[in-house]
Amino acid sequence: MLLTTFAPWRAHQPSNAADDLVAYLQQQQQIPPGTTVLRHIPVSFELAPIRVMAKLVELRSPMVVCCGMAEGRSHLHLERYGKGKDIALESSLPLAELLVNTHLSGISDDAGTYVCNHLYYRLLEAIAQHRWPVQALFVHIPPLSPATRPIFAHDLALILKRLAVLASRSA
Repeated sequence: MLLTTFAPWRAHQPSNAADDLVAYLQQQQQIPPGTTVLRHIPVSFELAPIRVMAKLVELRSPMVVCCGMAEGRSHLHLERYGKGKDIALESSLPLAELLVNTHLSGISDDAGTYVCNHLYYRLLEAIAQHRWPVQALFVHIPPLSPATRPIFAHDLALILKRLAVLASRSA
């Protein structure tokens, strides 16, 4: 599995919550074995898809999970759609099943209009066009606080564990 995070993108942000949470899971050894973590992807409409797809092709991974920060949200969200050119492409993953026994997580139908959505749409588009044997998911992570970090860590670790099982079945 390939797991990605973005670099911070606004001057007032010393870090990116998604990257911070993934780093925390790495420290706690909660990232599934065999996962490649690609951190600090540039927040760029052009460079983000190039970096992620190049790594995906290099690894030949059956699963890619991209994580981004959602500054205005209070829950971790699995994104159902990547949208572009008046087209919505849907993840083929069983999102509701991934959320069983999570605490502050849900499904979102709107990945926004910024680089997160653009990356997700481009990934889903490439998978469909090239018939790649890959499944993709975008996870939006809200700002972390001392109270929410362990809850979001639990939820993301559980989701990643389930995705690793799905990836191993399709590899």
